[in-house]
Amino acid sequence: MDTPLTGASPPPGPAHCSTCAGAPDQPACPTCQRLQDFRAQSRGQASSAIVTVFGDGVLPRGGRIWLGSLIALLGPLGLNERLVRTSVFRLAQDDWLEPEVHGRRSNYRLTATGRRRFDAASAQIYAAASPPWDQRWRLIMLVGELTASERERLRRALFWHGFGELGSHSFVHPGARLTSVFEALESEGLGAMLPRLLPLMAANPRLLVSASDADMVRGAWNLVRLAADYVAFVTNYSSILDQWQARSGAPSQFGDDCAFLLRTLLVHDYRRLLLRDPELPGVLLPADWPGHTARVLCKRLYQELLGPSERHLDRYLQLASGEVPTASALLAERFGLTDPLRAGA
Repeated sequence: MDTPLTGASPPPGPAHCSTCAGAPDQPACPTCQRLQDFRAQSRGQASSAIVTVFGDGVLPRGGRIWLGSLIALLGPLGLNERLVRTSVFRLAQDDWLEPEVHGRRSNYRLTATGRRRFDAASAQIYAAASPPWDQRWRLIMLVGELTASERERLRRALFWHGFGELGSHSFVHPGARLTSVFEALESEGLGAMLPRLLPLMAANPRLLVSASDADMVRGAWNLVRLAADYVAFVTNYSSILDQWQARSGAPSQFGDDCAFLLRTLLVHDYRRLLLRDPELPGVLLPADWPGHTARVLCKRLYQELLGPSERHLDRYLQLASGEVPTASALLAERFGLTDPLRAGA
């Protein structure tokens, strides 16, 4: 059993801005509404939120955290101690996390597999812009027989790597590293299928009577639902960004704890969108693609939240030894920031 927190008082309870706290009968402001909405459904998203905290907040501070500290940080999001412990245990079973025993306490850190998974997601989450395209398509062709269940496992695995499906025997992506994809498939338990898969690279010679790259996109991906979800993300977080930008130069109505919780949900929500996004280059997307707007919005709000949320982690993120690890230069690489602690300081 992990012993209680020492060296700092526990983080405050559910965060409310001063406006909502002073007017409980009024509708919640956009920031408090997002926090309340998550708390109402937090049980179903506990594991995903924990992965977000590890990748976004813990990784730049050495990649490990005492379980008791994690429980305290997540409590204000409606994730109670029992739920966090259960979710951490399941994430360890799924090779996301691993324990480090320190006396009567335990630190947890991302496994090598978990780190690789989040590193792949980070390349999308914190990118300053959409990736360029080398005008070549990556294809994975099925050249051997698979059972129906094997093929479904392969389809789902390649979907999470951003591949679209063309017919029943081929999968396509404009920029995936095929070597990394095959390594990932093997680590995910699909190694026996690899001898029946042929990786290829192809270029479109753009013949006058041939189909276009845009036709390829329409045939391999259905982007309608994803576009609608990006629009919803932009709608929800635009009003929140307005709130945080309006506080500049004036006493803040939000605490550092609120900034940490909102930063966690911002990355959590954006990461869940990107898990379904094939990360197509801008030249293959409509000019008004809402994913572009969502990326800019996420970057701007992250900049607003980073300073106060890091102060919160300075106070409450502890190791089993009681040490409070400091943030590394890894934060400066996110969204192309040059002075990551400037915003919101």
